Amino acid sequence: MKEQTFELDESQIKFLQSCQKYGFKDANEVVRIAIKRLELALEAERLEESADLYAEIYKEDTDLQELTELGLEEWLKL
Repeated sequence: MKEQTFELDESQIKFLQSCQKYGFKDANEVVRIAIKRLELALEAERLEESADLYAEIYKEDTDLQELTELGLEEWLKL
């Protein structure tokens, strides 16, 4: 693994120093997990924004709505 240096405030340092009482092996594990959770949260946010955009487009496009309904009808026949 590579090393990286960060500037943290006092409360963040205190948390990292007491991370074992929360079940973490060490401060490195806390940081890796926190970064992964942030990455997943940002990805979920981006997907939600994308879904909202598609929903908005769908709401305004009657041709797309009709096409979707036809596809659903055909799918239900299978």
